[in-house]
Amino acid sequence: MVVTTKRVAFFGILIALWLGLYATHIWSPMIFPSPADTWSSLVDGVTQGTIPAAIVASLRRVVIGYALSFVAGMAIGVAMARWKSVQQMVGPLVLGMQTLPSICWLPLALLWWGLDEKAIITVVVLGSTFAITEAAYAGFTNVPPLYRRAALTMGVNGVQLLRRVMIPAALPSIITGMKLSWSFAWRSLMGGELLYSDVGLGQLLMRGRDLADMGTVVAVMVVIVAIGLLVNQVLFAPVEARLHRRWGLGLPA
Repeated sequence: MVVTTKRVAFFGILIALWLGLYATHIWSPMIFPSPADTWSSLVDGVTQGTIPAAIVASLRRVVIGYALSFVAGMAIGVAMARWKSVQQMVGPLVLGMQTLPSICWLPLALLWWGLDEKAIITVVVLGSTFAITEAAYAGFTNVPPLYRRAALTMGVNGVQLLRRVMIPAALPSIITGMKLSWSFAWRSLMGGELLYSDVGLGQLLMRGRDLADMGTVVAVMVVIVAIGLLVNQVLFAPVEARLHRRWGLGLPA
């Protein structure tokens, strides 16, 4: 209850600052909408069905892309942790790919797939795979050797060693990588949809810009942030809390 009160108070202060900045008329209301204009645009988008349809389309793309990136990233990360030669060859490439903005892949993806949502999904996959790769590699390589030796002493080896020791010990790092990968996937999706999309939140942003409807633009931005926070609270936060309890670690107050 106390945390909720603090959060409500904080966002209330942000809205008050927004109102105060709007009242100064530094920018025209055409390019800097008020909270009321933003709320009106949000309600109109929901009642007309444009925002729900965009949310469904965007979530479908990001779920597909994120699932593919998770499988690919885990496979590469485990291979790097298991075989030193793979790490020596692939490791520099993984680090280099993380420095490349995912939107750089869109021109190539459009040439590969044409004006199709496969191009956007490709951008999502390439933008989010390598965060999971690094997390999986770090998680497995940083498992204390004592855990492995203790398990081998008790007769645990092979698949049982992987399932009972290695994966549980690497999970905190993997979950952190999954959170980072989700944020990269979400941002990659928005970047791709801004440049090309028939239906999606990015497309609504571009439509608002083209029509000089900044209320819609800010409303869609609020929706994008809200979805990101909701996914974290529903999917990742409970898993992290469970891992902290399992490993006897205290959660921050």
